[in-house]
Order: sequence, then C-alpha cells, then structure tokens
Amino acid sequence: MGESIGLTKAEPVATEKSLFQEHQELIFAIFGGLFLGVAIVLQNLEFQTFAVAAFLLSYVIGGFFKAKEGFTDLVVERSLNVELLMILAAIGAAIIGYWAEGAILIFIFSLSGALETYTLNKSHREISALMELQPEEATVLVGGTEKVIAVTALQVGDQVLVKPGERIPTDGKISKGQTTIDEAAITGESMPVVKKIDDHVFSGTVNMNGAITVTVTKTNDETLFQKIIELVQTAKDEKSPSQLFIEKFEGTYVKGVLIVVALMMFLPHYLLGWSWTETFYRAMVMLVVASPCALVASIMPATLSAISNGARNGILFKGGVHLEALSSIKAIALDKTGTLTKGKPEVTNVIVRDGAAVKEFLYTVASIESHSTHPLAEAIVNYAKNEDISVLAQPDDVEDITGWGITATLNEKKYKVGKRSFIGDDAADQFFKEETEKLSISGKTLVYVADEEGIYGMIALQDTVRDVAIEAIRRFHEAGIYSIMITGDHEKTAQSIAKETNIDEYIANCLPETKVEEVKELKRRYGSVAMVGDGINDAPALAVSTVGIAMGTGTDVAIETADIVLVKNDLSKIAKAIELSKRMNRIIKQNIIFSLSIIVLLIIGNFLQQVSLPLGVIGHEGSTILVILNGLRLLRG
Repeated sequence: MGESIGLTKAEPVATEKSLFQEHQELIFAIFGGLFLGVAIVLQNLEFQTFAVAAFLLSYVIGGFFKAKEGFTDLVVERSLNVELLMILAAIGAAIIGYWAEGAILIFIFSLSGALETYTLNKSHREISALMELQPEEATVLVGGTEKVIAVTALQVGDQVLVKPGERIPTDGKISKGQTTIDEAAITGESMPVVKKIDDHVFSGTVNMNGAITVTVTKTNDETLFQKIIELVQTAKDEKSPSQLFIEKFEGTYVKGVLIVVALMMFLPHYLLGWSWTETFYRAMVMLVVASPCALVASIMPATLSAISNGARNGILFKGGVHLEALSSIKAIALDKTGTLTKGKPEVTNVIVRDGAAVKEFLYTVASIESHSTHPLAEAIVNYAKNEDISVLAQPDDVEDITGWGITATLNEKKYKVGKRSFIGDDAADQFFKEETEKLSISGKTLVYVADEEGIYGMIALQDTVRDVAIEAIRRFHEAGIYSIMITGDHEKTAQSIAKETNIDEYIANCLPETKVEEVKELKRRYGSVAMVGDGINDAPALAVSTVGIAMGTGTDVAIETADIVLVKNDLSKIAKAIELSKRMNRIIKQNIIFSLSIIVLLIIGNFLQQVSLPLGVIGHEGSTILVILNGLRLLRG
C-alpha cells in the first residue's frame, strides 16, 4: 500500500518538472519582455536610473539561456556561435546608450530561440508519443491463475492474457482466442487486422474486441516496439552531411563576421565620414544581420521532421545521412524470398488421378503431412484447413525421410509423399505430363503422392509474390530507378518471379558473396544503389550498398546492418521514402537560398544606413522562424 501511494504522489511532480523544463526558455523570454516594457515606460517618465535597472533585468533574464549557450561553447568547446554574436551586439548597443534597442534585440532573439526549441520539440513528439504506448505490466497465466508482473520480467514461453481494450505488452504468437488488433502505432496501417491462433502480435498494439492468450516469443528488449524506439533515437543523433557541413561552417563564418565587425568599428569613420556613434552602431547591426541563425536552422528541423514522418508511416531511418542519400538512388537491388515474395510456400495447384476426389485427397495428404516439420508440409496442412478440412486422421507407421519425403499408413493403406525421385521418376513422368511440365517450368515445387495403386495426385507450391511488390516495381519504373532481383533460387523460379513482378533484371543462384559482387557492379554502373533484403545472407550486400533497406520481420542481423527498416514489409513504402527524401532536400535548398538572401539584403541595407537594430533583429529572427516552419512542413503527408 505504501509503495502504491508513493508512486501516485511522485508522478505529478515529475510531470510538472518536465513541463517547466520544456517551457522555461519561453518563460524567461516573456519575463525579459515584461521588464523591457517596464523600462520603456520608466524611460518615457524620465526615471532614467530605474529605467536602466529595468533594462539590465531584461538583458539578464531574457538573455540568460542564449548567453549560457554562447559562453559554454566558447569556454568548454573553444568554438564561436551565433548566440555569442547576439550577446555582443546587445552589449555594444548598451555601451553607446541604445539600451532599448539592445533589450529589444535580446527579447526577440530569446523569444525566437524559445519558439525554435518548441518547433524542434514538435518534430520529436511522434517518437515521445510512441514511447508512451508500451504497457508497463502484463497479466501472466500461471497454473490457471492470473498474475500481474512487470513487462521487463516476461520470459520467452510465458502465457500472457490480453483482454479487450488493452495494449499488447509483448511480441508473441496467439495460442488461444481470436480478435481484431489495431496495429497503427507499429505498422502505420489504419485498418484493424483480424488475428487468430498462431498469428503473430506486436507489443504496443491494441487488442480491440476479444480476449486472447499470447505466448511470448521475444523478451522486452528484443521486441519490434523496442527496436523502433532504439532506431529512431539513434536517427535523431546521427547528422546528415549537409548538417555536419553547416556546423563546421558556422565557426569559420562567425570568426569572419567578428573580423568584419572589428574593421567596421573604425574604417567607415575614416572612409565614409560616419560619426563614431554611427560607426559603432552599424557595427552592432552587422553583428546581428550577418549572423547565420537561419542558415544553421535550415537543415536539422527539416531532417527531424522527415524522420518523424517516416516513423509514423512505418519507415525507420537510422539517421539523416541515409535519408539524404536516398534521393540520389539510381538503381535498387532486391532479394526474392521474404522481400519480393512472402517467404512461405503456398499451394497453387492440386491435380488428382482420374476418378479421385480432391477433398478426400487433401484429407489424406494433410493427415500424413501434419506429422512433418517441413515448410512444404506445413503449407499443405494450412491449405487443407482453409478448404474446411479441419479434423485430420491419425496415420500409423509414419517415417519422415529427410530430404526425400514421408511414408505412412492410413486406413490400412500405405502412402508415399515427396519429390518425384522418391515416388519414382518413370511414374511421375507419365502423370499429367503436359500440366506438370508447365508447372515445373513456371518455377513451382511439385510434391507427389503415391499409394498402392500408383500416383494418387500432385500438389504444386510456390513462394507467392507479395501484393505490394508489383506496385513497388511499377513505382520504381515511374521514378526512373532501375530494379534488379538477386536471389539464391534456381533459374526457373527467378525467371517466373521476375516476369510476374515486371522487374528489369534478375540474377539467380546467388551466394551471399555473389550478392555483394552484384551490388558492387551496380554501384559501378549507376553510382548510387539501394539494396533490399531480410535474411542473414543479405546482410553483406546491405552493408556495401549506398543505402541498405531491411524488412521489419527480417533477421536481427539484416535489421542491424541496414540503414532503413520497413516495419510493415511494405515495399511500396520505399517509393514514399524516396519521395520524402527528395522533398526534404528541396526544402533544405529553399531554406539555404532564402536565409542567405536575407543575410545579403540586410547587410546591404545596413551599409546604406537603412536598417535599424530592431529592424535587423526582426529580419534576422523572422527568417530563422520561417525556415524552421518550412522544415516542419515535412511532418505532413
């Protein structure tokens, strides 16, 4: 009881503190503005001493955060920044008696800084909201009784009860029940998904309408939800080449501005005949209008907004560098199994001998194959269940011969299920020869079934193409991106999938090292190449590509190696990601051109003595806010 009360009391304190920390910069700016207003009133009433005191308070309170940031960089990191320029300009204005102008500079600069912090935080909110979606507790079934434990204490194999309306606390597989699940937070899919026994569910998704029991398949730190959070947090810290260049450029630029300002403090007096006061004043204006605030803010808000947009749509970028590189992609290589195709074989054709019933044939084969662990056997059993053959018989004398097939006795009749050579090549050659040859040429795997009378029937299976794969290839073509499938499968299968998806080129029988060589060759031909895969064998090729893209349900090695992760395995999202990258680069270019243009115009205006200090501040800070807001447009769509 005591612990519960303590936790309840502690939560509001933490919330209040975080809210104050989030807005304290804005609070200080507002109080600085209030003291500025008081100082101007006192000055008009000719209470000069009190007015100066109020101006000083406006300087100290309003400029606290920017001064702290500027001097920290100067002392600790030995670098110059725009904050230092603003503080020096305000102090210079005060020295020559322009208290009001200096205080206005501090107020507008601190207010714009607070607004910049707010707008940058806005781009992080998609991620912060995501972190709040995971439950902290789970209801575990132990010996038929319910026990509430921390999510972090869940172990693989635990049985977790999830009631209607609750968030699923772990990645797992449904072992009991059926329901509809809202997976929007994880996959970006707006429509709820029907889930039944053996279907996978993800931590952080919402159980809509049915009680289910979930068998835990991953510990808390390995769930897809945690991977998403880790990937996006990493992306926030990794800077694009453009951002790194601007940050390096900032220090050199600030030094240049300080040199020019130092020269302006005396040269115009001798060369242009300005008064000493006017000369010093124009030098202070130069400090303001030439500082590169808008230029520095041109990239990061846009990059973070694009990353947040991608996360919301099931596209995880591991950093701005990969997002920026994506727009230059000229060719894309794709693995077949698990990428273009579903990665699981499905029954496509069933042929039985004359006089035999298909339903009875499937009942027999599924009853036998239910005792095999082979993926083909699992596909046949699932197909039979979908054909309403749910109650299977129990065969006798079952023998699973690895690499060949399975034998069994059912209703005192012996059966053999497996590849053609296991059944007998001569007999298989005579069984619906024309149809089976067509199926074989199309790249399908054939499973033969024989009984004491001869060949009973044949089942054709194929790893089917994902519904979104054809659409994705079409969109690559529209974007002028060359597509190539590189797969370890044999020629016939590769040819069949390539024809179905309309991919530009395919290469079959590829080992992992062959895939690497093919990606390198594509880079020589096209320069910038993306690689899409999901398996361990794809990891080396993902690593050598310009941009590696992993499927969300792929292996941990592929996900860790890749630069981008598609949470929902939706290949059409790649085209969206490329368009997002191009939009981001366009907006960054717009921001850079606009910010440089404003700086040049203000500098010219200052030399023509047409720009006052307050006007220079408004033009400078206004351009900074505009480029940030322009970058935030990437949150939409």
